Amino acid sequence: MPAVRTHSLDTLTQGVLAGEVRAVARAITLAESRDPARLELLERLFPHTGHAFKVGITGAPGAGKSTLTYQLIPRLKAKGYRVGVLAVDPTSPFSGGAILGDRIRFDDALEGVYIRSLASRGSVGGLSRGVPPAIRVLEAAGYDLVLIETVGAGQLQVDVRFVADTVVLTLVPEAGDVIQAMKAGIIEIADIYVINKADREGATRMRLDLRNALELGGKPKGWNPPITLTEAIYGKGVDELAEFIEEHKQYQQQSGGWEARRLQQLEWELQLLIQDTLEQQARATTQQLFSAKTLRAVLQGAENPFPKIRMWRMR
Repeated sequence: MPAVRTHSLDTLTQGVLAGEVRAVARAITLAESRDPARLELLERLFPHTGHAFKVGITGAPGAGKSTLTYQLIPRLKAKGYRVGVLAVDPTSPFSGGAILGDRIRFDDALEGVYIRSLASRGSVGGLSRGVPPAIRVLEAAGYDLVLIETVGAGQLQVDVRFVADTVVLTLVPEAGDVIQAMKAGIIEIADIYVINKADREGATRMRLDLRNALELGGKPKGWNPPITLTEAIYGKGVDELAEFIEEHKQYQQQSGGWEARRLQQLEWELQLLIQDTLEQQARATTQQLFSAKTLRAVLQGAENPFPKIRMWRMR
């Protein structure tokens, strides 16, 4: 790495450790990129990471996740936490860019809270691959609680369990919501259930249906996931939710579940880094094996691509 780049990383690392907002923003941009320098940055920050309490907020589009996150922030700050927020936005399938709507919905006047939108970049798990390294940056900057709001949850969008110590599933009292959540597998990953917009008809009934569904599913013994009703837009029920979040943290620390979940998170984080490297190598190898001319020949049926791949595998 050129000396100028090493000097730049030195300055960036010092800025992050000092909690400078601009340095944190630049570091997250680097950490979620595929620039090789990100690994050196993460290496430098690593001794200052691993301590934050991570809370995932997931649920279907329109369930009120952003409003709930907004309402939780001052309540968690009141408990003494320094709060950072990572809001994962959908990615355009055409440009690859994020819509970044969540950043607009948050109030910039929340003093001391760092809020950052991350593009999902096509992930089917409701998260961006940039979330784990972004958490590292926030931890190094002194944030000890990170709220992670996912893309609207659906089929397979359950990756939040690999980054969060506590998962909050947000539902709304509408027909079929419990059934859809069960089909998607989301029911199984939540530690706390929130029925938001509880002023709507059917909220109490939905809580009963959800409790029955959990009991039929044979939820593991130990922590009994609470189901709370909220009207996030008015702040109703959010105090109780904040207490449940704290209770779940304490339960995990006392029961031994904390370390088990942290080991799972670490394995997933490292796996993503390795996958990124392998994907880059795969693209480079494909370009080496198949030039544009060769691809056209394969497309026209004039050349069989599989012998070449088989020979490459036998190297």
